[in-house]
Amino acid sequence: MIDKQFKNLEEQIEILKYKGMTISDEEYAKKILLRENYFFISGYRYPFMRSNVDKHFLEGVTFEEMYSLFLFDRAIRNVFFKYLLVIENNLKSIFSYQLSKKYGYKEKYYLRAKNFTSDKSRQKQVNDLIKKMKRQIRINGSQHTATAHYMSNYGYVPLWILVKVLSFGIVGELFSIMKYDDQVNICKIYNIPLDEFSNYLPILSNYRNLCAHEDILYENRTQKKIKGTKFHELLGIEKNEDDEYKNGTNDLFALLIIMKRMLSYNEFKDMCLELEKRIENLEYNLHSIKIDKILDRMGFPSNYMELANIERRDVDEFREN
Repeated sequence: MIDKQFKNLEEQIEILKYKGMTISDEEYAKKILLRENYFFISGYRYPFMRSNVDKHFLEGVTFEEMYSLFLFDRAIRNVFFKYLLVIENNLKSIFSYQLSKKYGYKEKYYLRAKNFTSDKSRQKQVNDLIKKMKRQIRINGSQHTATAHYMSNYGYVPLWILVKVLSFGIVGELFSIMKYDDQVNICKIYNIPLDEFSNYLPILSNYRNLCAHEDILYENRTQKKIKGTKFHELLGIEKNEDDEYKNGTNDLFALLIIMKRMLSYNEFKDMCLELEKRIENLEYNLHSIKIDKILDRMGFPSNYMELANIERRDVDEFREN
């Protein structure tokens, strides 16, 4: 196995130039590479390459273009992250309200194994998750402001406080072990079928972690696929020969559709306006390729903004027709 050798800034510049990139201001490029990391920025080179085989840049590609795509991904990652946190907070609030109302507000009541699925094959998962949640109470009982307040003043931590220190992953797992009736009641609040809702939670959790760790977002593909929705139909998303939608199943547009179904109308509208602004800014900075190439890698159809204007009644009317 050949080791990857360290390359200084001058050598990094020469590699990019050798592959056909235009770098008009080498000092500027060096500053960016030093601050942002050559490896991370070069991860955005693929839309600007001739092909997967010929890994040279298209004619006229500039360093500034590749860096613009890097900054664009950071910008939309921040937008998605902001609204994923809104969804996370909503889920935690709804879960804690539903379970506290039914099983009690003290952990000795709401963390009983009998409150969760009776499926024998999942009892280990139930017990393990209860242990995880109790461990969070012990760890945060004196460290987290809210949990410490309740422990010192009341001697217990209600679920609506505990959820603040639970990860999105644990919250998703919590839903998976709830009793069927509890799951259905939560899904009714979102007006999403149980099977789809259950599929959405790990996807949301994965994207939340991706955004938090600044991984490449715009062209990410998930292993899980979402079902086709009325939004796919209303937007006229094309299907392939297997009668599956070409966009919006395991790409960034699929995430946008999930968030459409889980955010309020105004929250989602604001989110789309923020995304549109950043897409327009990237388009202004692209010269060697068209914005359509980036939108395609995102899974975004050209009419993606129409999704922001679709209201619940539009979906209901479409379903009736």
